Amino acid sequence: MTRGIPQSLIDTLTAYADQADAETTWPAASLDALGQAGVWRWSIPTQYGGDGLGGVELLRRYRDLASACLTTAFILSQREAACRRIRDHGNPDLREHLLPALARGERFATVGLSQLTTARQHTGPSLSGCLEDDFLELNGIIPWVTGAAKADHVIVGNVLGDNRQVLAVLPSEMSGLKVDPPLDLMAVRGSLTAEIRCSKVRIGREWLLAGPALQLLQTGKGGAGGLETSCLALGLSRAAIDYVQKEAEARSPLRGVADGLDARWERLWKELEQVAGGGNTPDAVRMRSKANVMVLHATQAALTAAKGTGFLRPHPAQRWARQALFFLVWSCPWPAASAMLDTLASDACV
Repeated sequence: MTRGIPQSLIDTLTAYADQADAETTWPAASLDALGQAGVWRWSIPTQYGGDGLGGVELLRRYRDLASACLTTAFILSQREAACRRIRDHGNPDLREHLLPALARGERFATVGLSQLTTARQHTGPSLSGCLEDDFLELNGIIPWVTGAAKADHVIVGNVLGDNRQVLAVLPSEMSGLKVDPPLDLMAVRGSLTAEIRCSKVRIGREWLLAGPALQLLQTGKGGAGGLETSCLALGLSRAAIDYVQKEAEARSPLRGVADGLDARWERLWKELEQVAGGGNTPDAVRMRSKANVMVLHATQAALTAAKGTGFLRPHPAQRWARQALFFLVWSCPWPAASAMLDTLASDACV
């Protein structure tokens, strides 16, 4: 386990992992445990009351949390994405207004950006509007917003009439904003991921973060297909591989499988660390493709090793196998999705 994460936090996340995945109930106990362990401070700059962590150290911590409870780690990842946008794009007054409260866990922020990256890219924009002198007006649907009903602020991406994009902070109390019931997901149900509907929602200029510009969000280290998502996939893989290794202690035929999965995982994690140091976007997308295959293979190996018992709730093998499928659709840009489809269609799979 990574230094900086108390065992009590891992124990709490593990204890509530099945409930957090299966029930459309906000995992308050797990999130409270994050706060008590100082997790909300991790990525916030020190001048705003945070720990200022970053790079590989932060990825290792995300990985270990995902190994204990993917649902909680997923919620955290969306909150962290919001914090990064505020940190990197917010004006000084906006950063001072939001980041200290986020570091203290007094507010919860999330992102609604998939309409600019992966969601509904084969159709017209789901969210549109206009930018006036004093405000940005939003109309339409913000899809796939994790913790939508719990958020105090949503970092939202909007497509203007001329196809330029704008990033802004959307306060939850704005008039014309409606949060739909949580989507009926097959896994990570406790994330309360939902759509937000906007009808003439007007955001003052003081809440703008970036833009207008064409293709404001690019796939990379902090975007769709970024290393944080790959990191969580490898965290879930680690939990499944650890299970297979434990089973192999009493069942010698599993030893070769356990050793092979473990060696493969170690190679991938070292590769992810190298990519994290280089910041190359194509490498990040390739890493996502490899992480997707790894998490599918590791969790299916765990389910196979568990046999019929693993197909029963609340055995963790069934949860891991379902959660692994999430990575096929969560912030998965076309290059990564295409690589996955090629793998599935390859004769090597026969």
